[in-house]
Amino acid sequence: MQEKLHMQMEMDQSSVVSELEGTLLKDPDPFSYFMLVAFEASGLLRFALLLVMWPVIKFLEMIGREEAGLKLMIFVAVAGVRESEIKSVARAVLPKFCVEDVDMEAWKVFSSCDQRVVVTKMPRIMVERFVKEHLRADEVVGCELVVNRFGLATGFVKGEIGSSHFCDRVGKLVAEKLTQPTLGLGRPTSSSSSFLSLCKEQMHPPFMMTNQKDEQQLLRPLPVIFHDGRLVKRPTPSTALLILLWMPLGILLAFIRITVGLMLPMWAKPAMSRLLGGKVIVKGKPPPPPAVPGNNNSGVLFVCTHRTLMDPVVLSTVLGRKIPAVTYSVSRFSEILSPIPTIRLTRIRHVDAEKIKRELTKGDLVVCPEGTTCREPFLLRFSALFAELTDRIVPVAMNYRVGFFHATTAKGCKALDPIFFFMNPRPVYEVTFLNQLPMEATCSSGKSPHDVANYVQRILAATLGFECTNFTRKDKYTVLAGNDGTVKYTSLVDGVKKVVKTFMPFNTKTRKE
Repeated sequence: MQEKLHMQMEMDQSSVVSELEGTLLKDPDPFSYFMLVAFEASGLLRFALLLVMWPVIKFLEMIGREEAGLKLMIFVAVAGVRESEIKSVARAVLPKFCVEDVDMEAWKVFSSCDQRVVVTKMPRIMVERFVKEHLRADEVVGCELVVNRFGLATGFVKGEIGSSHFCDRVGKLVAEKLTQPTLGLGRPTSSSSSFLSLCKEQMHPPFMMTNQKDEQQLLRPLPVIFHDGRLVKRPTPSTALLILLWMPLGILLAFIRITVGLMLPMWAKPAMSRLLGGKVIVKGKPPPPPAVPGNNNSGVLFVCTHRTLMDPVVLSTVLGRKIPAVTYSVSRFSEILSPIPTIRLTRIRHVDAEKIKRELTKGDLVVCPEGTTCREPFLLRFSALFAELTDRIVPVAMNYRVGFFHATTAKGCKALDPIFFFMNPRPVYEVTFLNQLPMEATCSSGKSPHDVANYVQRILAATLGFECTNFTRKDKYTVLAGNDGTVKYTSLVDGVKKVVKTFMPFNTKTRKE
């Protein structure tokens, strides 16, 4: 069969129709993806409600009513949610978890064909972005959500979602293309793989590809560089239950950590951090504090990779002194909680340059030239401004690990970033000090600021095992939030409302920063 398949793959315009759940994705159960939509597009209470309904959904599947269970899952997850919010989660949150769950053996077979169609049990709106951009599919066959005239999902779907539905939809595509699909991939027992009878050849999981040469030349699914959402792990039923059980304790722990952190002096924070479950790993040798503050350019400019808003705070804790940090746009609440001074930049180049020069005459300073955080092992393009202002540059590679919650967001409430960071059971930070740049690597030797910035980016990426990119802050926020990432000042009352809305059970309004 493999030889026959190989011959067919070499024919012009070979085509494949594949089931998504259980074939291209390892997990045959889409429940965790609906949990993500419930949490990110609505709130914690809807997330809990859907988890409570999970035993009912499984019971319906056990008695042969899988379609009813799927409809119930869809209704609880999206009823009353704005269509724009569902699209936002599908664009910024779901692709990361889907890419992590891709079955690479199935992908090898799928990607070897010229024309690709994916069939899914989930609403098309939830997976179309991932399937077309990351799996490079041409068409997606899935159910359609019913949306009312106010732009809210009703929780119902158009038509039926049974096996006959998938077969009819694929049949229409075949009729339009006037060619029979070369290959069908799917589980023979799945209701969504009824289309297999329309294909010339069929393959079922598990897939085995033995041609190593083809494997070396194979294109991999497009990686996810930017993604949003608070949850670190895909919320399967057991993981979701653990998150819900931890949430009250996590909120209490975050309150204690933040309160103690604001009260203690810098030198006492490392020991208290260990007692409260945190861990900071320090590598390299940090430079000593400036001997005579006040001299021109007496301070060292620490150039850090940017993983969370905690980067400058952790750096100050490691050094045992408060080092001011320049910021591009953080929420007022985060500035209030910050135990170190912050200098807000204006994005007007000459004004920002004067601010940084003035601060350097007072002492050391921290800057994150990426301008925004990136969760994945990539470094965004470095702004060259820092290289123009001083030759005393110390690169610092920052990285972190958390178990439950991400401490950054592009579209959510940024005021909650420090709270979510400290809600993690055991947050770990790694701080690696590199040697101060030699004079021949700075602008004093005639190098351009862009050359210096690119050099610093490369050595930091090599230290962390990351990849350099030319992406910018604007690229990130355009992809994830549809804006430039600027945080507007709001009143204290409005800030409290934003926090409350994050945990509302059926929040249907788009949260903007």
